[in-house]
Amino acid sequence: MFQFTDDCLLGVEEVDEEHRHLFDLLNQSLEMLCNHFAGDQYIQIKELLEELEEYAEEHFAHEEAYMKKLRDPELILQRTQHMIFRERIMEFLMRNIDDEDDQRQALEELINFLAKWLYHHIIGSDTMIGKLPPLEEWMLRENPCEFTDDFLVGVDLIDREHRQLFQIAGRANDLVRSWSAGNTYDGILNILEELKNYTEVHFADEESYMRSIGYGGYEAQKRAHEAFISRLEEIDLTLVEEDPEKYLESLIEFLLGWLVNHILHMDKQIPSGK
Repeated sequence: MFQFTDDCLLGVEEVDEEHRHLFDLLNQSLEMLCNHFAGDQYIQIKELLEELEEYAEEHFAHEEAYMKKLRDPELILQRTQHMIFRERIMEFLMRNIDDEDDQRQALEELINFLAKWLYHHIIGSDTMIGKLPPLEEWMLRENPCEFTDDFLVGVDLIDREHRQLFQIAGRANDLVRSWSAGNTYDGILNILEELKNYTEVHFADEESYMRSIGYGGYEAQKRAHEAFISRLEEIDLTLVEEDPEKYLESLIEFLLGWLVNHILHMDKQIPSGK
């Protein structure tokens, strides 16, 4: 049996109880797998999956609402992980398990997925809720990759290129959210290469504009740009290949955080030159 231990506790009663119940559903799956005399369990498995889907949806709503109230910086990552969980359970629901052998295989895969996901998610992410500095307001949006008027600098070229960077980040975010649908390693490499190339073009254009108007903050901007490019150049393709989903999650979090903070706190100080 899988134990819900103290290291899984957040200290938030509602969330902790919901996590306990998710462990109960995991153990129900294990009991079904270990019952060698049950015979056909088609109905029981489908009912378990439906309960998992419904209960997880309720739990995710409670957890995200609590995190939004705290302006917790893990909210974006949590939403992505929750989406991945939903899609994986939906795949199990759509699966053909008419045969008893197929049922056992589905249960084995479900148990492996739930155990890995729950322990990783709760201990690796949920236990950090409320322990990190709060998010800025932009990160509370349902779609943090949306380019809104808040990010307008007032220089047409810079604003167009910022919008494009947000679009690239949005595509990367969509790639993670739809990962279980079968995205390819090549797709990751392509979007990383596009990001790096377009960022270099944008920084060159932005720096050229700042020089043209004699902007006093040019040197600080240039140093920030160089640091960001260095971070992109440090991307370890072996890590992308080993765990692309996890790597993209952390990359998106870094990219959006850096891009938004840079625009709001540095780029918006650039004069429009009008």
